[in-house]
Amino acid sequence: MPSFPVPDVRCRWCGEDPLYTAYHDAEWGFPVGDDRRLFEKICLEGFQSGLSWITILRKREAFREAFAGFEIDRVARMDARAVTGLLGNAAIVRHRGKIESTLNNARRARDLMDECGSLAAYFWRSEPAAATRPRKLTRAVLASLTTSPESVALAKDLKKRGWSFVGPTTIYAFMQAMGLVNDHEHDCATRARALTARKAFVV
Repeated sequence: MPSFPVPDVRCRWCGEDPLYTAYHDAEWGFPVGDDRRLFEKICLEGFQSGLSWITILRKREAFREAFAGFEIDRVARMDARAVTGLLGNAAIVRHRGKIESTLNNARRARDLMDECGSLAAYFWRSEPAAATRPRKLTRAVLASLTTSPESVALAKDLKKRGWSFVGPTTIYAFMQAMGLVNDHEHDCATRARALTARKAFVV
């Protein structure tokens, strides 16, 4: 059972699927500073490309099992033989480019951690200034937020560093999920909890 009140009003995008509503209520938009979770999410956002997030969410445990819990150094050591095995795993999305991208991005993540100290230190420096955010996040405003200047700049920098499947839209979805922006709608009961979590969060 959740340790927080179940909200009466939620963002419309999560519908009524129990898995999706639990993700919305407990994860989406809450700040994350754990490197493994940040790496997992950016990889899964890449796998989502062309698909729906609920499809990936339903497969998330299978992805975790297939990719060694998204432990960065373990994924970075995976080789061509591992790719062949993953392509035969029907429980995940069997897309060679996305699988190979995950292995590549793990190696690039290690380089980034060596340079910046952590993925969190790197990603959170792209948090937008509060003054640049919409004053009232309605459903219509949220629907229009598919990228931001920060997600464009971050995607460009990641690509320059050798990352793949990290376009501006993918990166903005990552920023929404990991709490770099609070895109819960203004009347969503979870918005205030996410804001409180951000105030207490230290990178």
